[in-house]
Amino acid sequence: MSAQTDRELADPQALAQLERHLGDLEATAKRTGADLSAVIAPLQQQIKRLHAELSGRISRWERVQLARAAGRPTALDYVERLCSDFVELHGDRVYGDDPALIGGPARWQGRPVMLLLQQKGRDTKDKIRRRFGSSNPEGYRKAVRLMDLADKCGLPIVSLIDTQGAYPGIAAEERGQGWAIAESIRRMVRLRVPAVCAVIGEGGSGGALAVGVGNRVLIQENAWYSVISPEGAASIIWKDSAKAPEAAEALKLTASDLLELGIVEEVIPEPMGGAHLDVDAAATLLGEAVSRHLDELGLLGASELLIQRSARFRALGAFREGQETG
Repeated sequence: MSAQTDRELADPQALAQLERHLGDLEATAKRTGADLSAVIAPLQQQIKRLHAELSGRISRWERVQLARAAGRPTALDYVERLCSDFVELHGDRVYGDDPALIGGPARWQGRPVMLLLQQKGRDTKDKIRRRFGSSNPEGYRKAVRLMDLADKCGLPIVSLIDTQGAYPGIAAEERGQGWAIAESIRRMVRLRVPAVCAVIGEGGSGGALAVGVGNRVLIQENAWYSVISPEGAASIIWKDSAKAPEAAEALKLTASDLLELGIVEEVIPEPMGGAHLDVDAAATLLGEAVSRHLDELGLLGASELLIQRSARFRALGAFREGQETG
């Protein structure tokens, strides 16, 4: 392939087409048993080369697209690679179970923890069932139940965040969506055990914050975290969701933005081109980061954890006092 052709292809949309083509070839090879390595290997190298070229000039909106890339690892993909003895607990003891927010005790790289997981789903049917990771009130009430159990058993909490926001349905509002989110935030603030939260894809609005009040908040390189999605902000400000790229720039929602603003403690690197291209490598990087922060927080007592967590969130934000006029 010529250098000119490479330059023409070096944009996210063309790259996404190549990645879909690669996925089709790999699926065909797996299904038929045919040896397509002579075609797949050069395509993999081409994709890596184009990702390297794009990495230095990728926009905030393009980061958002990477966070939504087909095949990006879900919370359960990471659990399968990093955890053992996971026992999913169901129900909120009030209304029912919510498959968009799941959790239970597990061993994170050998360490006993309580998991809180926002699970988007892996295929179309699963994504619809889980509402693409957007929880109803029972999901947040289930999270509170798991936090109570974690405190009782002395289990550190690991929360993996991946949602565009809480589910906006009428039934969810009728069952107290806002109240359930507030209760989850309040309960997490009062935890007496360490809590490490990691944004692994999308972190939208109160739906993400409900399980994001940790002693440490981490984010993967191509994830985003914001008070609102770019499309939502564009619809409010410009009455046009097509203005989402402009909204993304204004929101400063990327990992590097959040680190600079002090919203997160660490940006977790991803494999070249994104976590969806090498899930095992992405899991290794995530596992190491979360375990390191759990080690550090394990040195603190319950009172120290409460004070540190409260101080962390009170310190967020910036303001400037204006001069009086008149």
